[in-house]
Amino acid sequence: MQRCLDLAENGLGLVAPNPMVGCVVVHEGLIIGEGYHHEYGGPHAEVVAVNSVKDQSLLSASTVYVSLEPCAHEGKTPPCADLLINHNVAKVVVGCRDPFAEVDGKGIDRLRSAGIEVVISSLEKECIHLNRRFFTFHQKQRPYIILKWAKTKDGFIDKHRTENEQGINWITDPFTKSITHAWRGQEEAILVGRKTVEIDNPSLTVREASGTNPIRVVIDPDLKLDRDQHIFNEEAKTIVLNSSIDEITDHIELVRINFEAFENEFCKTLFERNIQSIIIEGGANTLDQFIKLNLWDEARILTGDAYFGSGQQAPQIGTIPTKESYIGNDLIAIHFNA
Repeated sequence: MQRCLDLAENGLGLVAPNPMVGCVVVHEGLIIGEGYHHEYGGPHAEVVAVNSVKDQSLLSASTVYVSLEPCAHEGKTPPCADLLINHNVAKVVVGCRDPFAEVDGKGIDRLRSAGIEVVISSLEKECIHLNRRFFTFHQKQRPYIILKWAKTKDGFIDKHRTENEQGINWITDPFTKSITHAWRGQEEAILVGRKTVEIDNPSLTVREASGTNPIRVVIDPDLKLDRDQHIFNEEAKTIVLNSSIDEITDHIELVRINFEAFENEFCKTLFERNIQSIIIEGGANTLDQFIKLNLWDEARILTGDAYFGSGQQAPQIGTIPTKESYIGNDLIAIHFNA
């Protein structure tokens, strides 16, 4: 099953809104086939793995390991449960059940009804964690929310600014930028507040790494932003959350929400647009708003080798990091909101 997870992770940022899935076929203790879901709309992991088996006659005496319950409905591809039944595989080890309503136990039931032994893997928690975006979306009807910011060693996210002062006060090493851009390519959307756009004029695209540009979301209640800002260029779609207008013009969508019920309105807006994950990149007030609402699942905090002495205090989340690692002189701490 660990091999399934390793294979599945290759689909990160490529298969959404589908889940990442890996599959391994084992015959008499040897792997005879394997595969993973490569891209949205393409063959599922089970199809790739089964097709990779050179001697198809061995399938009826093989165990198929798959990190997520095989689908039992007709989507962009035929049901994978039927594929395994048609090949009369001996046993299926499932990483975890699929929370999508069209599946959710139906694939397992169909396999068992066909006489195939089905067991749940001991790595069930790891399989759920791999597809935490997919599970959050279907179980909570909202995207998986990642907070991200960089801070100095003395705890500041930005320097004090004079009125109308613009430009980015860099905290982390230039190489770290490629890592944060790769993160953008792994999520379906990215969000900042109006002030961040006015001060930094970011593009919020994937430039320093390979990947698809995420949908850009900006909070601008009074529609004060000028359309000549980079966030409105044609490199990606932009959604503007505001308090007055619903309108779509080319790649820019204005969405009116009730800011007094921000949590529900935000979650509903992104869920309706099938956005399964979003990374919040700032600024400090926007990040603090999500923290105060406890509306986050993961936080990625970068501490650079810099001191500002004074400035805008970095957000505080009050949790212990699950994982810490260094990229050059920059410390990356990953927090999960249990």
